[in-house]
Amino acid sequence: MNYTFTPEERKEIIALMNREIIPAIGCTEPIAVALCVAKATETLGCRPERIEARLSANVLKNAMGVGIPGTGMTGLPIAMALGAIVGKSEYELEVLKDANEAAVEEGKKMIDAKCIDVDLKYNITEKLYIEIEVFAGGASAMAIIAGGHTRFVHVSRCGETLFSLDTVSTNDNAASTTEVKDPELNLKRVWDFAMTAPLEELSFILEAKRLNMNAAEESLKGEYGHAIGKLFRSESERNVMGDTLHCQIVGMTTAACDARMAGAMIPVMSNSGSGNQGLTSTVPVVVYAQQIGASEEQMIRSLILSHLTVIYIKQSLGRLSALCGCVVAATGSSCGITYLMGGGYEEVTRAVKNMIANLTGMICDGAKPSCAMKCASGVSTAVVSALMAMNSRCVKSVEGIIDDDVDKSIRNLTDIGRDAMVHTDAMILRIMTSKQ
Repeated sequence: MNYTFTPEERKEIIALMNREIIPAIGCTEPIAVALCVAKATETLGCRPERIEARLSANVLKNAMGVGIPGTGMTGLPIAMALGAIVGKSEYELEVLKDANEAAVEEGKKMIDAKCIDVDLKYNITEKLYIEIEVFAGGASAMAIIAGGHTRFVHVSRCGETLFSLDTVSTNDNAASTTEVKDPELNLKRVWDFAMTAPLEELSFILEAKRLNMNAAEESLKGEYGHAIGKLFRSESERNVMGDTLHCQIVGMTTAACDARMAGAMIPVMSNSGSGNQGLTSTVPVVVYAQQIGASEEQMIRSLILSHLTVIYIKQSLGRLSALCGCVVAATGSSCGITYLMGGGYEEVTRAVKNMIANLTGMICDGAKPSCAMKCASGVSTAVVSALMAMNSRCVKSVEGIIDDDVDKSIRNLTDIGRDAMVHTDAMILRIMTSKQ
């Protein structure tokens, strides 16, 4: 069955992609916390004397060990301080792009004054939950983000609600209370859209190529994180694995991740609230396309296929889980690479099944420099899965969690990541927070 799309249906899918594929500077969990602080501070009307954060376990986990852009520091306190000092909520996931050395010094003073508190929010089911309350001069303000990294659900000042998804605000500056329903997707709809939508409607995806390849190239000029990307360009690496296209794909993707996790002030194009997912959806596909001399149309359609596959899978997995996001993002890039290899829908379904059979269960133990190693594993598997698919090799339904129906296989992956790994998530956080 081939799907055809009306202009309105195409517009809805493109709007979905534009909501989910947005620029971000820094790891999106601490940046979302900084965004929430910025909104609360703007609502308060002055710099706060005290900031309190109450966060879901998944947000806390992803914000503990990652670099904060432009600071040379890790963790939430400096991100929160900068959110109050220079943050602008209109910048969304680029909220800290105005940070400078003077602001960082001011932020350090706020931390030293012990006016920033971070606590776990108990008794909530929402995995992405950020509640910020700020205080100054006897006044207070609160902002809450939930369900999405930029999705404000509540804003209040001195106990008076200014905005809520449950009420219509009279504040002209408040965000819209209208919730947009995402279009329903399956893998065949994703494929048909990527292959048939008019090219001029899809060219926006080239901005993801520009930003994410720039991040990889800038990373190679410095020493970021574990410098895994630079390792793949070293003589020692070539002596072991050679200078292959596979190594170029892995090296460029991990280079971009190195810089981002170390806190480089370099914007990337995120996907579904994650910069690493955006990088892994983009860089492998671009490097392969450039190597084979793909046309601009092939480049665009392969990137749309990759990114929209990721969005589709994340619809049922959720924003945050105990499942590493590189599993999802690398599945998208494997689809894009399979298409560039000359594959059709049947080959893409094989690639997806091969990915799920291999990487399901890779845990997310927070955002940190070593995420680049997981990106390397995911991207490497993406290439292998594509090669297998193009050689008519596919994990069969008698093997493990794979089903004959590719969409059921995806549901098996997301059910495990969303539901079955809940206790895994709790154990990961317990281990992370108990270390001395």
